[in-house]
Amino acid sequence: MTAASPMRGRLCAAVVLATYNIKGGVGKTSAAVNLAYLAARGGATTLLWDLDPQGASTYLLRVKPKVKGGGERLVRGKSDASARIKGTDYDRLDLLPADFSYRHMDLHLDATKRPTRRLGRVLSPLEPEYDYVFLDCPPSISLVSESVFEAADALLIPLLPATLSARTLDYIDQVAGDGVQRLPFFSMVDSRKRMHRDVMEAFTAERPEMLRTVVPLAADVERMGMTRAPLEEFAPRGRAAEAFRDLWAEVTERLLRRASARTSVANP
Repeated sequence: MTAASPMRGRLCAAVVLATYNIKGGVGKTSAAVNLAYLAARGGATTLLWDLDPQGASTYLLRVKPKVKGGGERLVRGKSDASARIKGTDYDRLDLLPADFSYRHMDLHLDATKRPTRRLGRVLSPLEPEYDYVFLDCPPSISLVSESVFEAADALLIPLLPATLSARTLDYIDQVAGDGVQRLPFFSMVDSRKRMHRDVMEAFTAERPEMLRTVVPLAADVERMGMTRAPLEEFAPRGRAAEAFRDLWAEVTERLLRRASARTSVANP
Protein backbone atom coordinates (compact mmCIF):
# COMPACT_ATOMS: atom_id res chain seq x y z
CA MET A 1 0.00 0.00 0.00
CA THR A 2 1.33 3.44 -0.88
CA ALA A 3 1.28 6.30 1.60
CA ALA A 4 -0.93 8.42 -0.62
CA SER A 5 -4.36 8.99 0.83
CA PRO A 6 -6.71 6.01 0.40
CA MET A 7 -9.58 8.45 -0.13
CA ARG A 8 -7.63 11.01 -2.13
CA GLY A 9 -9.82 10.80 -5.20
CA ARG A 10 -13.08 11.63 -3.48
CA LEU A 11 -12.83 15.36 -4.19
CA CYS A 12 -9.08 15.76 -4.62
CA ALA A 13 -9.10 16.60 -0.92
CA ALA A 14 -6.90 15.49 1.92
CA VAL A 15 -7.91 12.90 4.46
CA VAL A 16 -8.19 14.77 7.77
CA LEU A 17 -7.06 12.81 10.83
CA ALA A 18 -7.40 14.26 14.33
CA THR A 19 -5.50 12.95 17.34
CA TYR A 20 -8.07 13.51 20.05
CA ASN A 21 -8.96 12.60 23.59
CA ILE A 22 -10.89 14.32 26.34
CA LYS A 23 -7.94 13.73 28.66
CA GLY A 24 -4.42 15.10 28.42
CA GLY A 25 -1.21 13.17 28.83
CA VAL A 26 -2.32 10.15 26.81
CA GLY A 27 0.04 10.45 23.84
CA LYS A 28 -1.88 12.60 21.35
CA THR A 29 1.07 14.75 20.34
CA SER A 30 3.55 11.88 19.99
CA ALA A 31 1.01 10.10 17.79
CA ALA A 32 0.37 13.20 15.67
CA VAL A 33 4.05 13.95 15.09
CA ASN A 34 5.18 10.38 14.45
CA LEU A 35 2.27 9.43 12.20
CA ALA A 36 2.49 12.65 10.21
CA TYR A 37 6.22 12.04 9.79
CA LEU A 38 5.61 8.48 8.58
CA ALA A 39 2.96 9.63 6.12
CA ALA A 40 5.36 12.20 4.67
CA ARG A 41 8.29 9.80 4.58
CA GLY A 42 6.12 7.35 2.68
CA GLY A 43 5.55 9.89 -0.08
CA ALA A 44 2.35 11.64 1.00
CA THR A 45 2.14 15.41 1.14
CA THR A 46 1.24 16.07 4.76
CA LEU A 47 0.16 19.01 6.90
CA LEU A 48 0.03 19.00 10.70
CA TRP A 49 -2.07 21.71 12.33
CA ASP A 50 -1.19 22.16 16.00
CA LEU A 51 -4.46 23.31 17.58
CA ASP A 52 -3.21 23.04 21.16
CA PRO A 53 -2.16 26.43 22.59
CA GLN A 54 0.59 24.62 24.52
CA GLY A 55 2.25 24.00 21.15
CA ALA A 56 3.91 20.66 21.83
CA SER A 57 3.85 19.49 18.20
CA THR A 58 5.16 22.85 17.09
CA TYR A 59 8.01 22.57 19.60
CA LEU A 60 8.92 19.03 18.55
CA LEU A 61 9.10 20.12 14.91
CA ARG A 62 11.35 23.05 15.78
CA VAL A 63 8.99 25.81 14.68
CA LYS A 64 8.17 29.01 16.56
CA PRO A 65 4.63 28.82 18.08
CA LYS A 66 3.27 31.94 16.44
CA VAL A 67 0.54 32.60 13.86
CA LYS A 68 0.42 36.12 12.50
CA GLY A 69 -2.95 37.62 13.35
CA GLY A 70 -3.67 34.86 15.87
CA GLY A 71 -6.41 32.30 15.98
CA GLU A 72 -9.29 34.76 15.80
CA ARG A 73 -8.41 36.10 12.34
CA LEU A 74 -7.73 32.56 11.15
CA VAL A 75 -11.12 31.10 12.10
CA ARG A 76 -13.00 34.22 10.98
CA GLY A 77 -11.53 33.89 7.50
CA LYS A 78 -9.62 37.17 7.73
CA SER A 79 -6.21 35.53 7.61
CA ASP A 80 -4.78 33.38 4.83
CA ALA A 81 -4.00 30.00 6.37
CA SER A 82 -1.73 29.00 3.50
CA ALA A 83 0.52 31.99 4.23
CA ARG A 84 0.86 30.85 7.85
CA ILE A 85 2.11 27.35 7.01
CA LYS A 86 5.75 26.60 7.82
CA GLY A 87 8.04 24.01 6.35
CA THR A 88 9.77 21.54 8.64
CA ASP A 89 13.09 19.74 8.50
CA TYR A 90 11.37 16.84 6.75
CA ASP A 91 10.38 16.54 3.10
CA ARG A 92 6.64 16.77 2.36
CA LEU A 93 5.78 17.59 6.00
CA ASP A 94 4.41 21.08 6.67
CA LEU A 95 3.15 22.65 9.87
CA LEU A 96 0.46 25.16 10.69
CA PRO A 97 1.88 26.19 14.06
CA ALA A 98 0.22 26.61 17.40
CA ASP A 99 -0.39 30.06 18.80
CA PHE A 100 -1.07 30.97 22.42
CA SER A 101 -4.20 32.81 21.28
CA TYR A 102 -5.71 29.39 20.54
CA ARG A 103 -6.57 29.26 24.25
CA HIS A 104 -9.48 31.55 23.31
CA MET A 105 -10.46 29.52 20.24
CA ASP A 106 -13.85 28.58 21.71
CA LEU A 107 -14.73 32.27 22.06
CA HIS A 108 -13.53 33.05 18.54
CA LEU A 109 -15.58 30.20 17.10
CA ASP A 110 -18.66 31.15 19.10
CA ALA A 111 -18.58 34.62 17.54
CA THR A 112 -18.93 33.19 14.01
CA LYS A 113 -21.87 31.85 12.06
CA ARG A 114 -22.05 28.06 12.02
CA PRO A 115 -19.09 27.81 14.39
CA THR A 116 -18.67 24.03 14.16
CA ARG A 117 -17.91 24.38 10.46
CA ARG A 118 -15.22 27.03 10.77
CA LEU A 119 -12.19 24.75 11.07
CA GLY A 120 -13.36 22.88 8.01
CA ARG A 121 -13.59 26.15 6.13
CA VAL A 122 -10.05 27.07 7.14
CA LEU A 123 -8.83 23.71 5.85
CA SER A 124 -10.92 23.60 2.69
CA PRO A 125 -8.60 25.67 0.44
CA LEU A 126 -5.57 23.77 1.77
CA GLU A 127 -6.83 20.23 1.28
CA PRO A 128 -6.18 19.94 -2.48
CA GLU A 129 -2.49 20.51 -1.74
CA TYR A 130 -2.16 17.60 0.70
CA ASP A 131 -2.81 13.89 0.93
CA TYR A 132 -3.18 14.03 4.72
CA VAL A 133 -3.95 16.73 7.24
CA PHE A 134 -3.33 15.88 10.91
CA LEU A 135 -4.96 17.90 13.68
CA ASP A 136 -3.25 17.77 17.07
CA CYS A 137 -6.15 18.69 19.34
CA PRO A 138 -6.27 20.11 22.86
CA PRO A 139 -7.87 17.85 25.48
CA SER A 140 -11.46 19.00 25.96
CA ILE A 141 -15.10 18.65 25.04
CA SER A 142 -15.75 22.08 23.63
CA LEU A 143 -16.70 24.06 20.57
CA VAL A 144 -13.19 23.41 19.25
CA SER A 145 -13.66 19.66 19.55
CA GLU A 146 -17.10 19.84 17.93
CA SER A 147 -15.48 21.73 15.05
CA VAL A 148 -12.81 19.03 14.82
CA PHE A 149 -15.50 16.35 14.61
CA GLU A 150 -17.06 18.22 11.68
CA ALA A 151 -13.75 18.69 9.86
CA ALA A 152 -12.14 15.28 10.42
CA ASP A 153 -12.60 12.06 8.49
CA ALA A 154 -11.31 10.03 11.43
CA LEU A 155 -10.37 10.46 15.07
CA LEU A 156 -7.18 8.78 16.24
CA ILE A 157 -7.92 8.23 19.92
CA PRO A 158 -5.04 7.16 22.21
CA LEU A 159 -6.33 5.46 25.33
CA LEU A 160 -4.53 4.55 28.52
CA PRO A 161 -5.03 0.91 29.58
CA ALA A 162 -7.31 1.87 32.48
CA THR A 163 -10.94 1.10 33.28
CA LEU A 164 -11.97 4.74 32.78
CA SER A 165 -11.01 4.50 29.10
CA ALA A 166 -14.41 2.97 28.40
CA ARG A 167 -16.09 6.08 29.75
CA THR A 168 -13.88 8.25 27.57
CA LEU A 169 -15.02 6.48 24.40
CA ASP A 170 -18.64 6.61 25.56
CA TYR A 171 -18.38 10.39 25.94
CA ILE A 172 -16.81 10.73 22.51
CA ASP A 173 -19.56 8.58 20.98
CA GLN A 174 -22.16 10.91 22.47
CA VAL A 175 -20.72 14.09 21.00
CA ALA A 176 -18.88 13.09 17.83
CA GLY A 177 -21.80 11.84 15.74
CA ASP A 178 -21.77 9.19 13.05
CA GLY A 179 -19.93 11.10 10.34
CA VAL A 180 -16.42 10.70 11.73
CA GLN A 181 -14.65 7.35 11.97
CA ARG A 182 -13.22 6.36 15.34
CA LEU A 183 -9.81 4.68 15.45
CA PRO A 184 -8.95 4.14 19.14
CA PHE A 185 -5.72 2.47 20.23
CA PHE A 186 -3.94 1.76 23.49
CA SER A 187 -1.09 4.08 24.35
CA MET A 188 1.60 4.17 27.05
CA VAL A 189 1.20 0.46 27.75
CA ASP A 190 3.44 -1.43 30.17
CA SER A 191 2.92 -5.03 29.11
CA ARG A 192 4.62 -6.22 32.31
CA LYS A 193 1.62 -5.03 34.31
CA ARG A 194 -1.14 -7.58 34.54
CA MET A 195 -3.72 -4.84 35.02
CA HIS A 196 -2.77 -3.32 31.66
CA ARG A 197 -3.03 -6.69 29.95
CA ASP A 198 -6.37 -7.51 31.57
CA VAL A 199 -7.90 -4.13 30.77
CA MET A 200 -6.82 -4.33 27.13
CA GLU A 201 -8.17 -7.85 26.70
CA ALA A 202 -11.55 -7.04 28.22
CA PHE A 203 -11.87 -3.70 26.49
CA THR A 204 -10.94 -5.03 23.04
CA ALA A 205 -13.59 -7.74 23.36
CA GLU A 206 -16.23 -5.06 24.00
CA ARG A 207 -14.96 -2.59 21.42
CA PRO A 208 -14.29 -4.20 18.03
CA GLU A 209 -13.24 -0.85 16.58
CA MET A 210 -10.07 -0.90 18.69
CA LEU A 211 -6.90 -1.00 16.62
CA ARG A 212 -4.67 -4.01 17.25
CA THR A 213 -1.45 -2.02 17.53
CA VAL A 214 -0.37 -1.03 21.04
CA VAL A 215 2.03 1.86 21.66
CA PRO A 216 4.31 0.98 24.59
CA LEU A 217 5.36 3.14 27.50
CA ALA A 218 8.90 3.86 26.34
CA ALA A 219 11.73 6.19 27.27
CA ASP A 220 12.27 6.94 23.57
CA VAL A 221 8.92 8.77 23.44
CA GLU A 222 9.97 10.95 26.38
CA ARG A 223 13.28 11.63 24.62
CA MET A 224 11.39 13.26 21.76
CA GLY A 225 11.19 16.35 23.95
CA MET A 226 14.98 16.50 24.23
CA THR A 227 15.82 15.63 20.63
CA ARG A 228 12.89 17.62 19.19
CA ALA A 229 12.49 15.00 16.48
CA PRO A 230 10.23 12.09 15.52
CA LEU A 231 11.28 8.65 16.71
CA GLU A 232 12.45 7.51 13.29
CA GLU A 233 15.12 10.21 13.35
CA PHE A 234 16.90 9.05 16.51
CA ALA A 235 15.53 5.66 17.64
CA PRO A 236 14.20 3.81 14.57
CA ARG A 237 14.96 0.38 16.03
CA GLY A 238 13.15 0.98 19.30
CA ARG A 239 9.87 -0.60 20.33
CA ALA A 240 8.01 2.70 20.14
CA ALA A 241 9.16 3.47 16.59
CA GLU A 242 8.16 0.00 15.49
CA ALA A 243 4.77 0.41 17.14
CA PHE A 244 4.09 3.68 15.32
CA ARG A 245 5.05 2.09 11.99
CA ASP A 246 2.59 -0.71 12.67
CA LEU A 247 -0.03 1.77 13.82
CA TRP A 248 0.26 3.83 10.66
CA ALA A 249 -0.05 0.70 8.50
CA GLU A 250 -3.18 -0.30 10.41
CA VAL A 251 -4.70 3.18 10.23
CA THR A 252 -4.25 3.36 6.45
CA GLU A 253 -5.73 -0.14 6.14
CA ARG A 254 -8.83 0.91 8.10
CA LEU A 255 -9.20 4.08 6.06
CA LEU A 256 -8.97 2.14 2.83
CA ARG A 257 -11.49 -0.41 4.05
CA ARG A 258 -14.00 2.31 4.90
CA ALA A 259 -13.43 4.12 1.62
CA SER A 260 -14.01 0.87 -0.28
CA ALA A 261 -17.22 0.22 1.66
CA ARG A 262 -18.50 3.70 0.82
CA THR A 263 -17.67 3.22 -2.85
CA SER A 264 -19.56 -0.08 -2.88
CA VAL A 265 -22.63 1.59 -1.39
CA ALA A 266 -22.46 4.48 -3.85
CA ASN A 267 -21.94 2.16 -6.83
CA PRO A 268 -23.81 -1.09 -6.11
